Amino acid sequence: MNNQVIGVIGSGTMGNGIAHVSALSGYQVFLVDINKELLEKAVNAISSNLDKQISKGVISADNKLDVLENITATTNMSDVYDSDLIIEAVPEDKNIKNKIFSDLDSICKSETILASNTSSISIAEIGRKTNRPDKIIGMHFMNPVPIMKLVEVVITSDTSDHTRKIIIEIAKNMGKFPVECNDYPGFVSNRILMPMINEAIFCLEQGVATKNAIDDIMTLGMAHPMGPLKLADLIGLDVCLSIMEVLFDGFKDEKYKPCNLLKEMVENGNLGRKTGLGFYKY
Repeated sequence: MNNQVIGVIGSGTMGNGIAHVSALSGYQVFLVDINKELLEKAVNAISSNLDKQISKGVISADNKLDVLENITATTNMSDVYDSDLIIEAVPEDKNIKNKIFSDLDSICKSETILASNTSSISIAEIGRKTNRPDKIIGMHFMNPVPIMKLVEVVITSDTSDHTRKIIIEIAKNMGKFPVECNDYPGFVSNRILMPMINEAIFCLEQGVATKNAIDDIMTLGMAHPMGPLKLADLIGLDVCLSIMEVLFDGFKDEKYKPCNLLKEMVENGNLGRKTGLGFYKY
């Protein structure tokens, strides 16, 4: 199977990053979102990120033109009907994802593989909203997508080996390093990462140390490239809370209970970089 057309549902930070690397790898891309303003913002972000790659000598100016030419931005979900692969990258809301997969199942040709970029929600549960569970898989890209190499490939008990092999090949074609895991809450990446971030927030809430001290200890002492509180701001505190809730609900274990300070910050709209204020001011 030679996948030439990729549909990306959702044009936010992750969606436009996935569209970027897909188009840069030579795939024709349909980037879908609910209105033209979001799509214009996404295309501008892709253009800006391509300029950064040009300035660093990663790509040429001609590469940029090819990438932008390979991307079709649309508000019409039906435009992806003939895609070989769809990658869903909408917010971490189970109901929204379930609706999208159900719609895609009726829109797309029978051969189309449907992948989710979810960072924690059950791939199998999403797949049950379709009539093609063998063609349902997780493709969890890391942020920022054009830079980070990992794609966490999430396999369900229904995912066919044929589907798995195609996704591994596509991820490699995108210049990524695909690593497989099975479908459990949070998979591997966020099952390990989010409790660490949550524990860092507990340390701040309980006055164990200042935010700078917590981050410095983890960067200087544990060789982390970024402290957990700064990383939480980058990811988005609402996303962190959502993932912790998925873990807590999935495992029914108190160790995954979200910190109250995290809940309060999300309730107050202080979500990190995207709102200008989280644990740090931006």
